[in-house]
Amino acid sequence: MKKGLSQICYKFFSCLSNPTRLAAIEKLIEKPMSVNEIANALGEEQSMISHNLKTLLECNLITSNRLGKKRIYSLNTETMEALLKIVKNHAKKYCPKGGKCPVKED
Repeated sequence: MKKGLSQICYKFFSCLSNPTRLAAIEKLIEKPMSVNEIANALGEEQSMISHNLKTLLECNLITSNRLGKKRIYSLNTETMEALLKIVKNHAKKYCPKGGKCPVKED
């Protein structure tokens, strides 16, 4: 089993490695949204989005507040804005092909 920082990094980056979670994060960059708004914007089932939002909430990458009967999800801007800035900078500076990291196809 991984220990210390490697375990923390593994859990953190595992949370972010899911395409649905990343897509939800991209939508929440635009504005806070309900699960149904995110699902509609992504063309996905509400249950799948809810499942993925739960993981992001557990990692505190997003927050949730009640607005009437709805839950409104927001990005943890303190963490995510800094992280996304680092990723964009890295991609621009170090990734080949103008910031597009190579994707291994199966």
